[in-house]
Order: sequence, then C-alpha cells, then structure tokens
Amino acid sequence: MQAKKIIPKLLIIAFVIGFGVLCAFKGDVTNPVGTLWSLFPPVVAIGLALLTKEVYSSLFVGILVGGLLATKFNPIHTIDSVTTDGFISAVSGTAGIFIFLVLLGVVVALLNKAGGSRAFGNWAAKHVKTKVGAALATFAFGVLIFIDDYFNCLTVGAVMRPVTDKTKISRSKLAYLIDATAAPICMIAPISSWAAAVSSYAPDGQGLSLFIQAIPYNFYSLMTFVFIIALTLMKFDYGPMKLHEANAMNGDLFTSGEKVGNDDEEPATSKAKVIDLVLPIVILIIVCVFALFYVGRCMGEEWVFASANYDKSLGFVDAFANTDATVGLPWGGLVALVLVMIYFIARRLVTFKEAMECIPKGFMAMVPAILILTMATTLKNMTGLLDSDAFVKAALANAGGLDKFLPAIIFLVACGISFATGTSWGTFGILIPIVTSIFPVGSTVGIIGMSACLAGSVCGDHCSPISDTTIMSSAGAQCNHINHVSTQLPYALTVAGISFVSFLFAPFIGNAWICLAISAAMTIGTLFVIKAITVKKA
Repeated sequence: MQAKKIIPKLLIIAFVIGFGVLCAFKGDVTNPVGTLWSLFPPVVAIGLALLTKEVYSSLFVGILVGGLLATKFNPIHTIDSVTTDGFISAVSGTAGIFIFLVLLGVVVALLNKAGGSRAFGNWAAKHVKTKVGAALATFAFGVLIFIDDYFNCLTVGAVMRPVTDKTKISRSKLAYLIDATAAPICMIAPISSWAAAVSSYAPDGQGLSLFIQAIPYNFYSLMTFVFIIALTLMKFDYGPMKLHEANAMNGDLFTSGEKVGNDDEEPATSKAKVIDLVLPIVILIIVCVFALFYVGRCMGEEWVFASANYDKSLGFVDAFANTDATVGLPWGGLVALVLVMIYFIARRLVTFKEAMECIPKGFMAMVPAILILTMATTLKNMTGLLDSDAFVKAALANAGGLDKFLPAIIFLVACGISFATGTSWGTFGILIPIVTSIFPVGSTVGIIGMSACLAGSVCGDHCSPISDTTIMSSAGAQCNHINHVSTQLPYALTVAGISFVSFLFAPFIGNAWICLAISAAMTIGTLFVIKAITVKKA
C-alpha cells in the first residue's frame, strides 16, 4: 500500500523535472518568451497540486515561477508583474464572473433557508430511490442547462445535491457528473456562450457554420455522454472514484478533505414545496437567457446599456454569437435574485431580515471558488506574458505535411495547452486560426480538424486542476477540489484515449455517423473490459 502511494508522487516529480530539463534544451531561460519555458509555470502548479493536494500554495508557486521567467529573475519587477499583470488584471478581467458566482451563492442560500432544497430532496426521495436514477437525473438536468458552463455547474449542483446525498452518491461523483455535462453540452449547443466564443475566433461570417459542422465529429464531448450513461447503467466505478463511492455507501460522502460550503441549514419554515425550488431555477434560467440575448443585441465596441445601442436586426443566434457572458450573466443573476427574494417573502417562507442574512452566507460559500479562480486566471496571465501561443503556433507549423493524421495531433496539442493553462476558450482561441489556415475551409478533414481542436480543449479543461469549469464543478458539488480532480482524471483520460483513436480513423472514413457508431462501440467495449479487470482484482 505504501508503494502505491509513493510511486504516483515519484512519477509526478519525475515529470516536472523532466519537463524542466526539456525546456532547458529547447529554450534559453534568460529569454523564455515564445519558447517551451512559457508552459513551465502551469506544469509546476499542476504538479505541486497533485503532489501536495493543496491548491492555493501550488497555484501561487506557479504564478511566482511565471513572474520570475517573465521578468528574467528580477525580484522587484517580479513583484510588480505578479501584482499588476497577474492578480489585478485577473480580478478586473473576471469581475463579472465573480459577481455572478456570489449572486448564485445567495440564491442557493435562499433556496436552503426557504426550504425549497429540502422539499425537492423529500420529493426526490419518494420518486428517485436508486443511485442509477439519481445519477441519470443529474446527467439529464445538466444536459438541459446548455446556455453556459458556469451557470450549469452551480445550478445543477444546487438542485441535485439533496437528491444525490439521499441516494448515497459521493460528492466527488456528483462533481464529475456536473463537470462532464457542463462544458461538453456547451461545446455542442449552437446557442451557448461557448458557441459564441468559437464564432468570434473563426473567420468572419463562418464561425457558427463551422461550429455546427464540427458537432458530429466532437468525439470527446459526445463520447463523454455515452461513457456516463454506460458507466451508470453498468453500476461500477474504478480508480480513486471507487473508494469515494464505497465510502459514500457507508455514509461518508467526502472521504477526505474538509467539507466545502454549508447546505445543512435549517429552513425558516416547513411550508416549502417542490415548486419553491423549481420556480426560482426557471426564473434564473429565463432571465439569464434574456440577459445574454439583450447584451448580444446591445454590444458594440463598448458595453452601453442604452436603447440607442439595441440592434433589432440581430436574430436570436446572432445575438448569442455577439454576447458577453461576463456582462449578461451578472445582471441577469441580479434581476433573478431580486425576483426570487420577492417571491419567497410574498410566500412567507422567509422574512426580509432572513433574506438579507443570506447575502453574506452566499458570498462566504463562494469564497474558495473565487480564490482558486483568481489564482488560476493569474497563472494564465503569466503564461500570456511568456507568449505561450507563439510557441504553440510555431510547433504546429512544423507539424504540417502529416495530412490526415493532423486532426489527432491537433487533439493532443489542444489537450496539452488546455491542461497546462486551465482554459478551453484560450486554447481554441490559439488553435482555431491555425486550423482554419492549415485546412481548406469546408473540407471534411478541415471540419474534423476543427472538431479535434474543440474536443481537445474540453478534454484538457476536464483534466486540469486549474481549470475554471473544474473549479466551478467542485463549488457546485461542494466537494474538495483536489478530490474532484483526482477522481475525475481516470474517467476523462479513458474517453480521451478513445477520442484520440477516433480522430486517427475519422479522416479516412469521412462519415460522421459511421465514426460515431464505432466510437460508441469502443467506449462501451472499453468499459466492459475495465469492469472485468476491476471485478477480477476485487
């Protein structure tokens, strides 16, 4: 048992040291900009996080390494760079998301105080009595909220925690179910903040068209859905998740690490009904969708909330392609919060004073997520100072001439960048212009290349401990973040391996439906093999 614990740590240390040695051969440490050194800070942060199980110090060390490299080891300039270009820029750039997180935290606190969550949990206990039913219900609910991944993570977590707790699903498994539906469903939904982001990086007038054409070949997103359904119906787990699920059956939903958040507060009244959870969530969804649509119609060079900027000529899809989630979601969340407060007070489920008390409680519940997100964004800013995208562009340019094998290579590159930087959007922002320049626009191999870029971005995002959606999934499930990362990794890597093989043969077959059928068969077959091995070991 001791060897099993030491070997993974030794492998992580060896990988980080080996990557540093490779950087030393591939670039000059005194001039790291645009070289392999630009990816060294996130590698250090990720390695330390997996090694120490402590995310705050690991991210800070990665930020510090990035600052030292960017300033050529000048300590005074490093402090200035880390503070100004790192933390201050991170907070100002993601202020809208922070506000949205706090607003959602307040809504969740209100739902708990009013008794809506408990009422839904009691209803679910009567109708969803099995782990399979609860897992599939969580998956279905996650698929229904396809507008935005942040919104998905926190909303699904708030609604389904009472259900999964009663059916003894571990918080780590809940976090995986949330994470595995949030980004993948957004990546195949034409009306989502992700589709809008992809459209903004593609050539003018072709963004949404390319996004839709790429959906059938997005093997990672689609096979993740197949994987979840098959794994749930086959009723088994493997890797670290197996221990967490076994402990959950004995009443321990967390296994290790302190409990995150507080969802055990006694409601102010017992008069709450299921509608008192469902209606606020519906209000939140409708108002946020309208907010994203309205912002999309009003966006110009700068956001100005004025009727003069409102462009009625933009349709629903075009408005979403033009929207800014960091603006639309906060004001949509604020309006929804006010409406929910009025509803609960009118229903006499909470008093005005109790509603106001939920504001600091909601904020405190989101503090860990906000801290991690701030530091992860700061680390991304440090890699930006080191011009990591220039290094990637040069590396991919040297991979030309591989023709039909290039989509599989793009998938691996996208996985690596997204894992190291913790951002899907930043990854396909770097790679989409490269992909569209390498392949003829509209060709089958070009569409597969675009799909590989998007699929790899989501895959690396799932595996990375510094990913924003991974952080949000931990917050939504109120799960220890490192527990979520370590239990999700084997599942994500399994689907990643199947997706890589799919991108190898897809350009030769050229038919999306045949490729999907083969990939689905591979996914289910792989799970049968893993289950047989797991049972044999047991």
